[in-house]
Amino acid sequence: MKILDGQWLIRDGLQVFPCAYVQDIETDGRDLLVLLANRDVSARASQQDGPLLTLRLFAPRTGIIGVRLEHFRDGEVPSPAFELDTEPSSDVETNISPEAATLRSGSLTARAARDGKGEIVFLRDGVPLTRVATKQQGHVIETANERTHMFTRLDLSVGENVYGLGERFTAFVKNGQPVDMWNLDGGTSTEQAYKNIPFYLTSRGYGVFVNDPGRVSFEVASETVDKVQFSVPGEALEYMIIDGPTPADVVERYTALTGRPPLPPAWSFGLWLSTSFTPDYDETTVTSHVTGMTERGIPLSVFHFDPFWMRPYHWCDFHWDTDTFPDPAAMLARLKAMGVRICLWINPYISQHADIFAEGRDKGYLLHRTNGKVWQWDLWQPGQGIVDLTNPAARDWWIGHLRPLVEMGVDTFKTDFGERIPTADVAWHDGSDPERMHNYYPQLYNTAVHELLAEVRGKDQAVVFSRSATAGGQRLPVHWGGDCTATYESMAETLRGGLSLGLAGFGFWSHDIGGFEHTAPAHLYKRWCAFGMLSSHSRLHGNHTVRVPWAFDEESVDVLRHFTRLKLRLMPYLWDLAGIATERGLPLMRAMLLEFPDDPTCRFLDRQYMLGDKLLVAPVFQEDGEVEVYLPHGRWTPLHGGDEVQGGCWRHERHDFFSLPLYVRENSLLAWSTPDANAELQPERDYTANLELQLFALADGAAARAVIRDQQGHEAFAAIARRNGRHLRVSLQGNDAGCRLLIRNEKISRETVKLTVSSGELGDAVAIPPGISELELDLN
Repeated sequence: MKILDGQWLIRDGLQVFPCAYVQDIETDGRDLLVLLANRDVSARASQQDGPLLTLRLFAPRTGIIGVRLEHFRDGEVPSPAFELDTEPSSDVETNISPEAATLRSGSLTARAARDGKGEIVFLRDGVPLTRVATKQQGHVIETANERTHMFTRLDLSVGENVYGLGERFTAFVKNGQPVDMWNLDGGTSTEQAYKNIPFYLTSRGYGVFVNDPGRVSFEVASETVDKVQFSVPGEALEYMIIDGPTPADVVERYTALTGRPPLPPAWSFGLWLSTSFTPDYDETTVTSHVTGMTERGIPLSVFHFDPFWMRPYHWCDFHWDTDTFPDPAAMLARLKAMGVRICLWINPYISQHADIFAEGRDKGYLLHRTNGKVWQWDLWQPGQGIVDLTNPAARDWWIGHLRPLVEMGVDTFKTDFGERIPTADVAWHDGSDPERMHNYYPQLYNTAVHELLAEVRGKDQAVVFSRSATAGGQRLPVHWGGDCTATYESMAETLRGGLSLGLAGFGFWSHDIGGFEHTAPAHLYKRWCAFGMLSSHSRLHGNHTVRVPWAFDEESVDVLRHFTRLKLRLMPYLWDLAGIATERGLPLMRAMLLEFPDDPTCRFLDRQYMLGDKLLVAPVFQEDGEVEVYLPHGRWTPLHGGDEVQGGCWRHERHDFFSLPLYVRENSLLAWSTPDANAELQPERDYTANLELQLFALADGAAARAVIRDQQGHEAFAAIARRNGRHLRVSLQGNDAGCRLLIRNEKISRETVKLTVSSGELGDAVAIPPGISELELDLN
């Protein structure tokens, strides 16, 4: 909410009680308790008729300091609330001196001044990061309706950028933007978002998480240009300052608190193909799409049925439209025999014409109004109700209708929607606050489906394809970017949203290749295929028309085949990145600032990204193939061949449809599959077979490492290359299948190596047999 009217005044209709005076500070040895008044209350005569706010400083984990500001302390625990993995730090201490009180957690310290002004400064190793100045936090009353709010303003330094706040499609740097945390089905071209995450990080290497699933309102250098203000309705505001010092460190600490994803099954990294939303389809159509991909040599991993697998106006009763699919079990068996997994579209809404609506209504399983009647409206489906997932019996009943589909052969569900959750005249079964439940509902929805799949299919096979989320939603992969449009502008805004979401620890993310709305011209489709297959997860999906490549032109077939095979060749590398996402919370698709926080240019880049720590990807957003790409300082090598180039500059390049700027970072040992493995090129396989290690621009005295994981995510193979002048030593652990080592853009001195050496235009390659644990060679 906006509070100020310019620099001096308060907006009409608001009464503000800012914290301006410290009345007292106490400690129990772990927390600090600060009592704050809106005026000097040192004299007894002034201690009447005014609020006294309570501010508690605490340490939920090492390197994180929590702040809770309360007006009325009624002791009620709000519901729902984020599930946080707190771990009270042993490395915490408090101290109260005549000048200030401090709480330290790791290298992060909060200092509350005792000079009567109510200022709080947050420091890393004694250096200030941000602060709450006097009168920059407090209590607000709307005088017309007596609604209350709590607010805080944190300082921004000169040149400090703010990022994150969920999957936002507006400008990547959030400075100057008001942002409300409120999940809405608004597409990808507005300020609305499907995934609102009340967490941001800054270019100074700290983050802020507001621990409230409701409508948190941010003013990011907008109302006051040198501050981030955030406010919540009610009587309490809780937030946490998360230390770095790098943005990647902040993401690691944030995800340790809010959760990290499990490892999705490897097959989910392959190509997904959808029926699209509204085209007519039956088994013949579906089969023609699957066989069409096979006949054209395009590996397909998942086939997705969008809503019309059910009867119109019956969504979601989970019954197949038997007029169109008379024997769905047999059809699924036939499709699975072709080597594809099956995904079905669902949502948590039930049309009153659906077979199961009356049962859900009569048993009290649908969301109710405050008068006890079922909450219904005609938006999306006629007379639809919403499954009340706060009711354990309703959850079991609803999941009970999904279970037979999984047993029939369905491997995963696209958990669509979840944003249209009402707040007015609503009574949840467990008494949850409707305002807090609006954003939190997708967590209940996606959790229920994910847990069913884990139960029936196994934890290592559970994956959903979700659109809506809140903080902690990263525990339930995979997510996709929602309804984009078939334009280059929408392709760019889609990437912007995905990079923003990745900064909140969402490790696995996808988008509608080719755009959802309208139909892309062939040139845009081909450019989007390159971007889509170099994303964490890859799905062809549209609205009114199908997205099979031959519907565009024959070259689209070749382009999709090329980039699909490229992604599958990269699976040894991508699978290791997936393991890192589960262990550290770092996304596969990383904003440039995550990998290069000290490069000022990288703080603004949103049309390119790092795919892990080794590959730089710059999608092409023009028909003619013109693209500008920034290479940070260092040596960069085009993956598909070409001379090494020096970074620290912009490059203007032109690419055909089979290429894009795809560079490998210096000091990289990249693990991927050799190109002659096409017959076995599926995402789920033994990555140590047909393994090729490519070494790029290893500096003197440097080392490069590659890890291959098994299907459970455990390390099965590791290689380390170390360079000393022209001498190279390669150590291998778990080399049971043998591998191929390729030195890019350098030649091997054959006299120094006894193994088979072959020459190629990319450099010299060494065939390393199984069992070899160390190799030494010299470079010419």
